[in-house]
Amino acid sequence: MDGVGRFSRSLTARLAGAGADALARASDRLRSSTAPSRREAAPEPYSRPSALRLRLHRLSTRIANMRMPRRAGIGATLALFAATGLYGAHRGGHWPTINAALVAVGDVGANAVGLQVRGVRLTGNQQMSHAQVLEVAGIHPESSVLFFDADQARERLKANSWIADATVQKLYPDQIMISVVEREPFALWQRDGRIQVIAADGKVIVDHIDARFQHLPLIVGKGAEERAREIVGLLGDHPEVSKVVRAAVLVAERRWTLVLKNGIDVRLPDHDLDRAMVDLARLDAERRLMSRDVTMIDMRVPDRVTVRLSDDAMKAHEAALRERDRERARRRALQGQRT
Repeated sequence: MDGVGRFSRSLTARLAGAGADALARASDRLRSSTAPSRREAAPEPYSRPSALRLRLHRLSTRIANMRMPRRAGIGATLALFAATGLYGAHRGGHWPTINAALVAVGDVGANAVGLQVRGVRLTGNQQMSHAQVLEVAGIHPESSVLFFDADQARERLKANSWIADATVQKLYPDQIMISVVEREPFALWQRDGRIQVIAADGKVIVDHIDARFQHLPLIVGKGAEERAREIVGLLGDHPEVSKVVRAAVLVAERRWTLVLKNGIDVRLPDHDLDRAMVDLARLDAERRLMSRDVTMIDMRVPDRVTVRLSDDAMKAHEAALRERDRERARRRALQGQRT
């Protein structure tokens, strides 16, 4: 037992000594690591932050400390769904219908406070009726001045074939003023068997004709509507010719042929039309050319007029020539007998 006791005391002493040495070494390392180094760089001097950084810092602090109202997330979600629906309606072409519905709802509220349209001052309309103009402009009994879109109404009016220009104004609380400039019916244009009423600029006004337009000059052919002002003005300058003209036909989009009421074709030159019309009027006054039994008067070559007789006139002409030859033969025979 004494041997064992001595061994245990010796082991304990050794362990105690080794622990003390380890503790001393750890303490020395700690003091050396925490002690300031003479070679360590000096701390940087304090620099004041800029005004912009201070403002950004305050703003971020306020945002971070903001408290969202209750159910704000629900409202944001509903707004997102509404925006998505409106975008889809716009892309799908349903926005006009939705917009009309929204305007109708707005009109109800505006009319309740005295902003209903109670009068429309309309000027400048002659071909279109009052009701037709209001329909095109989009004005109905439930319309309100507040939600009436004057710019959109003006564009709708200008898109109408009868209207060249329009002015639309809102006069609060309950009036709208509309002024229109209508296109004047200028001529009848026939192409591919279809007759339309056109304005002086060639724009088609209506696709059908009635008694109101039967007095208008008739022009025929591709491209004739674009040159209507030219030929109608030419006929207007020569009433002695235009009174017997049934139609003016544009040939190959290049020159005009006048079709007279008696069926004669007058082929005009490409240029100097006024001189050709003067010559035609003079020949008719001197020889009644446009009343003769001819089918064509060709004036395409300057200083020369060529006519083509009708079949009956040609037969009569040939018979007259034969009769003339026979008469000459008889005269020669009589002269021979006398000699």
